[in-house]
Amino acid sequence: MPSPLDRDDFDVVPINPQRIFQEVANQLRRLISEGKLRPGDKLPPERELAKRFGVSRNTMREALRALELSGLIELRLGATGGAFVLPGSSNAVVAGMRDLYFLGAITPQHLTEARIAVSAAVIRVACERITDEEIDALEANVAAAEQAKKAGDFEERTRHHQAFHVMLARTTHNPVLIATTEGIMEITRQFVKAIGPTDQQDYTHPSRKRLLKHLRARDTEKAVAEMTSALTKLHRGYMINAETPGANAPAPPRPPRDPKPAKARPRAPGAA
Repeated sequence: MPSPLDRDDFDVVPINPQRIFQEVANQLRRLISEGKLRPGDKLPPERELAKRFGVSRNTMREALRALELSGLIELRLGATGGAFVLPGSSNAVVAGMRDLYFLGAITPQHLTEARIAVSAAVIRVACERITDEEIDALEANVAAAEQAKKAGDFEERTRHHQAFHVMLARTTHNPVLIATTEGIMEITRQFVKAIGPTDQQDYTHPSRKRLLKHLRARDTEKAVAEMTSALTKLHRGYMINAETPGANAPAPPRPPRDPKPAKARPRAPGAA
């Protein structure tokens, strides 16, 4: 089966040695953005690509790895392996936010502000586009979370609670809102993992039921207000746990102390 790059309209330009692998990656990005390389397409072998671009195989390998890290291609091993163009994915966004979190650039306060702002945007779009079937799926998620709570399964309850936000974002059918929500929820997962379990979430189930009622009525302002209230309470609860972690919950790691002692503040893992 011929590769899409074998066609005459795949014009590539010899690489300026000052920029090397970035320029290779940029040209391949352009072909993907123009639709000349589509999801599922397999790129020619590394040796052939290197020859076509006029670069070394090591340079070509660096370019492909850069595209893989960006979530544009997947590098598969084995006889049927190679470089394959991926469908649209939020992996790069999620990975970038996760890196910022572990570098200490995102504090719990940043996280809460972002969750409230993004959730409001999601709800406003969702109220225009969400279907009754999608609301039914959200109701099933809420019921599953409540069942996990009754069973004393904190991890399962938390998984459903966090999945709720991504499910809601997907009802917007907006890839930017979906990717942003997925990235925020990945940071939330890391934060919850460090802080440990909390049982002080009796408000979550009633809040979700009220939110779903507002969504069915397409009452945007009440739905936004309900979500904002719940996220604010959640933040306060986790801040209490950050200050006094439970016996079974590890305290989040902190950066090296300043020379002068300072009043302790709740922080996310590695937060500055």
